[in-house]
Amino acid sequence: MTDSDDRALLELLRKNARIPTAVLARRLGISRTTLQGRIERLERNGIIQGYTLIEATPQDPVRAHVSITLTPRQVSFVEKSLRSLPELRELHAVSGMSDLIAVLGAASTEAINQAIDDIGRINGVERTISAVILSTRYKLT
Repeated sequence: MTDSDDRALLELLRKNARIPTAVLARRLGISRTTLQGRIERLERNGIIQGYTLIEATPQDPVRAHVSITLTPRQVSFVEKSLRSLPELRELHAVSGMSDLIAVLGAASTEAINQAIDDIGRINGVERTISAVILSTRYKLT
C-alpha cells in the first residue's frame, strides 16, 4: 500500500530515475535513511519492479505498429515465432478485433515491409493491419 509520500516519490522517479537520493530526500522533506527505507519497501512490495536503461534507437528510423489477428489456439506458436524477428521491439496482448500488437523497428520502410510480410506468413496468423509511425508527438520518459 502506498501513501501520499510514496506517490510523490514515485512521481519524482518517473520524471528522473537518476535523481540523487539526497535531492529526493530534500524535495520530499525526509531523511536519506527514511527515503532509502521507502524505496526498499516499494521494491519488496513489487511497486518498483526493476530498473531499466532506455536507449535512443537511431538504428530504428522507421517504426510501425502491426495489429495481428490469430486463428484460435495459436498464441504460443505465433508469439515464439514473432520473438525471433529481429525487427520486433515490443509485443502486446490486446482486447478488441486483434489479439496482438507488435511494434517493429528497422532502418528502412523496405525492412518494415519485409517484416510485416514475414509476420503474415507465420502459421496461425489470420490477418495483419499495419501502420507506419510518422512521428511521435508525446512520449513519457
